[in-house]
Amino acid sequence: MVKFLLVVSLLVIPCIVRAADSPVAAVDHLDLDRYLGRWYEIARYPMWFQRKCAASMAEYSLRDDGLISVVNSCTRVDAPDKVKRATGRARIVDETTNAKLEVSFFGPFWADYWVIDLDPDYRWAVVGEGRRKYLWILSRTPELPQVDLDGILGRLRAAGYDTDRLVWDDHAGAPLPG
Repeated sequence: MVKFLLVVSLLVIPCIVRAADSPVAAVDHLDLDRYLGRWYEIARYPMWFQRKCAASMAEYSLRDDGLISVVNSCTRVDAPDKVKRATGRARIVDETTNAKLEVSFFGPFWADYWVIDLDPDYRWAVVGEGRRKYLWILSRTPELPQVDLDGILGRLRAAGYDTDRLVWDDHAGAPLPG
């Protein structure tokens, strides 16, 4: 039995390490017009700027200068009658796919924003970046069907993401920011 467990460990561990070391890929194509609009956060990796947030949402719209307006909002868990908002901008950095963007909320500082998984009908999206440091699961509705969520989580695990780190948002327990 010990030999069996050792052999299984030697076969499985390199696969896990290999997935975590493989490059993160963005989706092949993002139709920006279909992506714009409201998205509800279903889950995320812990982020310092969201530590007191519930019912998080993002609203994307095209600006006159060609950039994308980003308005993130959430209900504060320590003050449920208060809404926290952050306004920023995004730009496309990979014009071949439109799936790699950068977002900025603070002056000249930009962070990667890659759409790494996407429903063909744009009902849900997964956003990350090249080092697996950030991760958001987004949906067009406050809840995501379990079958979709199970598929997303399976693909994230296969791509080397630690899905145990996800913080789950609760849109039912807090008033939605307007």
